[in-house]
Amino acid sequence: MSSLTDIIFLLLIFFMLTSSLVAPNALNLKLPGTSSQPSSTPSELDNVTISRSGSYYLNGVQSSLGDLDRQLGRKARTSRKQISIVIAPQAQTPTEAVVAVMDIALRYDINAILAAERE
Repeated sequence: MSSLTDIIFLLLIFFMLTSSLVAPNALNLKLPGTSSQPSSTPSELDNVTISRSGSYYLNGVQSSLGDLDRQLGRKARTSRKQISIVIAPQAQTPTEAVVAVMDIALRYDINAILAAERE
């Protein structure tokens, strides 16, 4: 019985060591805190709204996901400073639509602020 517990502890140690080596593939979320950089004014923020049906609106103008990708990519490449967007999904918006916009922001190194509505 004692040899069985030794084997279990060795396996436990092995899996604990190997699991710390694997980095999870997750979103890099920025938590609130202090910063030495000046914050963006609301006029500099782009607003991406997502409707319940999955339609995308950039600053009130409806666009497809591909158009949104191209517009944000162009803005990120031409801007001299870090750009930020506000992602505002309506209630009951599919999660996939929100994650698609967050993926675009991650790809172009855009600061994304998720503004959820109260139900």
